[in-house]
Amino acid sequence: MKEIDIAPTLTTSKPNVLVIGKRAFREERNRKIKVAELFAGAGGLAFGLERAGLKTIFLNEIDDNSIATLKKNRPNWNVIPGDVKNISFKDIKADVVTGGFPCQAFSYAGKKLGFEDTRGTLFFEFARAVKEIQPKIFIAENVAGLVSHDKGRTLQTMLKVLREDLDDYDVEYKILNAVNFSVPQKRRRIFIVGVKKGISFNFPKEHNKIITLKEALKNVPESKGTEYSEKRKEVMKLVPPGGCWVDLPEKEKKEYMGKSIHSGGGKRGMARRMSWDEPSLTLTTSPSQKQTERCHPEETRPFTIREYARIQTFPDDWEFVGSVSSQYKQIGNAVPVKLAEEIGKEIIKALTYSKK
Repeated sequence: MKEIDIAPTLTTSKPNVLVIGKRAFREERNRKIKVAELFAGAGGLAFGLERAGLKTIFLNEIDDNSIATLKKNRPNWNVIPGDVKNISFKDIKADVVTGGFPCQAFSYAGKKLGFEDTRGTLFFEFARAVKEIQPKIFIAENVAGLVSHDKGRTLQTMLKVLREDLDDYDVEYKILNAVNFSVPQKRRRIFIVGVKKGISFNFPKEHNKIITLKEALKNVPESKGTEYSEKRKEVMKLVPPGGCWVDLPEKEKKEYMGKSIHSGGGKRGMARRMSWDEPSLTLTTSPSQKQTERCHPEETRPFTIREYARIQTFPDDWEFVGSVSSQYKQIGNAVPVKLAEEIGKEIIKALTYSKK
């Protein structure tokens, strides 16, 4: 955790009276806002909230490598490993509950579509944590496709549970694109926010400046990364910056695409090379997946681990534990740190100026 500058200064009106600087006082006060996080992953959300000034007091994660990553970077964080289904939250005192649970469909036939109807899903565990902790604010993150998942019924069931079955929460959602918050990546995610009555939360305002890969990937430390096969490399050499499979010569295009060349959809993620002059497309759990190619703008290779981390706005000293494929997965699943920080600032405003 970064140090807070609370060096005392002397007032002129009352000599020898020590006063904490205003900025340090605000940061110290904000750190009294406590956060409990489920599905913590590699720590992108928690670290972003920390940078905003909040204090994470509890994190749960089931993946061994992600747990090791959290402990390596923040030894003082209270990381509770294991299946969330086995954890009781009744003794946790937190102002905020956060988490990015996987999207799962529910069964609708003959159901009331309430809290108990979601049992067995990870959304149920998130909702249970909110019910047991009773935070002032909760924030759930998920893929933007949740809006249309199962014709929109999955999201509507979640909203009903959060609004009606957990008592006393105003709930709204918004899709935020990380590229609008100083993240060099086009990454759309839904954020569902619930606040206790009397608290007013505003989603962060978009930034005017878009960060390109040229700006983001300056002086990136060397690191490991996956490699293309020789055959794939020969194909990718033919793709210009910002291009994809449609830019391949006809012979290579047909060989590379195979039967998928006749399938529907734009397929623009296939054989995709990034451009220095644009942000990256959404990072996936692997930069070399054929359907979601993320090739370096200049060199014929996928992004490295540290490049992946930079695009997700992790600092260069945030270390990831595990195999290369595990590290890609941890980074690709994370909430971009800078986006999380902007959300954290709005949490502070909401809890500082609320009626509660």
